[in-house]
Amino acid sequence: MSDSPRDRRRVYVKHLRGLEKALRSENRSAATEARRSLAHLRYGLVEGKQHQASVVAFRRGQPQDSEEKKVWLLLGGLFALHPLNWANPPGPRSLGSSLGRLQKKLGSSRVERRLSALLAMDRDSLPHHLRQTVRLLSSHDVPVHYEQLLDDLVVLLGRNHRGDLASDVRLRWASEYSMPVSAETPQDSPDFPETTE
Repeated sequence: MSDSPRDRRRVYVKHLRGLEKALRSENRSAATEARRSLAHLRYGLVEGKQHQASVVAFRRGQPQDSEEKKVWLLLGGLFALHPLNWANPPGPRSLGSSLGRLQKKLGSSRVERRLSALLAMDRDSLPHHLRQTVRLLSSHDVPVHYEQLLDDLVVLLGRNHRGDLASDVRLRWASEYSMPVSAETPQDSPDFPETTE
């Protein structure tokens, strides 16, 4: 089995999806443990307390790069705020597509303003705006494709956050925002299979 950075990210997101599944479990012990783990992951969003999230975030492994470790902690915190994963959507997968789905649901110009703000944020400001965005998506039960978001954040918050790859991520978010998406959520449709990495 390969141990590439991308493979490690997949294992991490699979671990997070396992928490989501346990949270909905009828097994009270599993659901309680999942709630406890999600509470620890939320510390990944609190400056100076990220180490408390690392116990859960790095349980199945961790990235070798210290910058990427911070991204994993941020993503774990975002997932803990809104553990509704958009598993293998057909077509667009970015945060822009989730915001596009929200726009179609609400018909509000505030969603487009939120996307514009995200696209304009620098590396230091982006995490705060991501928290607000994920909370907004959570309040309307719009799923997030966390595996894609992790890959995107590794670029946007990494060493080359001003390079061509970061521009490509922002362009994809903007273009996928306007693409048509299904009105179904993963729970509504059996056509959203779980990944089995």
